[in-house]
Amino acid sequence: MSEFRIGIVAHKFEGDKKKTIKKTLNLIEEVVQNGANLVVLQELHQNEYFCQVEDVRLFDLANDYEEDVKFWSEVAKKFGVVIVTSLFEKRSAGLYHNTAVVFDIDGKIAGKYRKMHIPDDPNFYEKFYFTPGDLGYEPINTSVGRLGVLICWDQWYPEAARLMALKGAEILIYPTAIGWFDGDDEDEKSRQLEAWIGVQRGHAIANGLPVVAVNRIGFEGDKLSLNLIGDSAKDEGGIRFWGNSFVFGAGGEEIFRSNSSDEVCEVVKIDKKRCEDIRRWWPFLRDRRIDSYFDLTKRFLD
Repeated sequence: MSEFRIGIVAHKFEGDKKKTIKKTLNLIEEVVQNGANLVVLQELHQNEYFCQVEDVRLFDLANDYEEDVKFWSEVAKKFGVVIVTSLFEKRSAGLYHNTAVVFDIDGKIAGKYRKMHIPDDPNFYEKFYFTPGDLGYEPINTSVGRLGVLICWDQWYPEAARLMALKGAEILIYPTAIGWFDGDDEDEKSRQLEAWIGVQRGHAIANGLPVVAVNRIGFEGDKLSLNLIGDSAKDEGGIRFWGNSFVFGAGGEEIFRSNSSDEVCEVVKIDKKRCEDIRRWWPFLRDRRIDSYFDLTKRFLD
């Protein structure tokens, strides 16, 4: 296939899982009608971002993992499109992952990626819920191309992007949940946003690959609506997810970028031939001094 036609779907949490999935399906149908052959959803798209609090009852959200996989398989098959989902995986009792499951056009699982880098910050208490991934950085072969799927906090690590590139990924994809605290001043918000965009643009340039990030949108917090925690939820103030989903080309050119307030239902085209041309013009992989990078596997060079 000569191009990726990427359906970017990002929208607010609709109050419960059923309503949220209904909204997602409506937007998937729209991007497919507009020609998408690959749909990318935001991080943990079925529910609100529950990691704002630490409560063991929230692990129950992963009890439906197998049913969720079957459901999204049927969606991919119905629409005849590759879908990158982001699900809460229950692997065993006490062992859970933040997992991107990729479905091909026939509904079969093309592959999955378990989030490797797990944050632990105020309102982002992911280490409480997620075990670091153990599948490595393996691109996923699909009918539309070889996808380098990573997740959110992985965005800040050039090593992850590079390894996907070295293993033949044709594109880097990041389902994401990141945002501001309303108490931060406008300058701080701008610094955070531009750093997030800048580091990923760098991944595109350094690896000669297009980069796609699909981020959550809207405010979530104050009173989490999940019935599982009810009044016991700790008021942490909430997160205003900053949206700004984007696509950068293989040379770092901005192809698409949304704003910080609007939901997204957009189809973005990427010419694969141009990606190859970029690598011919800027042969960074050719000129890598692989004989000099052995220290990269150390935590710190004291």
